[in-house]
Amino acid sequence: MSIRVDDEDGELVAGLSGWTWGTCAGVAMLWVREDSRRDGWGARLLHEAEQVARERGCRQVVVSSFTFQAPGFYQRHGYVEHGRTTALPVQGEADVHMTKVLMPPTA
Repeated sequence: MSIRVDDEDGELVAGLSGWTWGTCAGVAMLWVREDSRRDGWGARLLHEAEQVARERGCRQVVVSSFTFQAPGFYQRHGYVEHGRTTALPVQGEADVHMTKVLMPPTA
């Protein structure tokens, strides 16, 4: 899946790329132009991606974010940390792995 937001001049403001496979979706990248951060674009893009995932039958979304990037953003949107890869990309940092359940599993 790919979602983008352009300004009135056609310039990229924000974008999200991800995938769906079976009952899982993943966010590969979410980016917001620096002068448009704090305008809610990240939350809107994430919400739209989750909606696309639901429509495609996905029950969960996975994402990873480095400690110096945005794990707190995802946690504020219901993502739960389930692991870390330490010393990635450098010593003292980590890649934080998170999941959000969109629909409970079926019996």
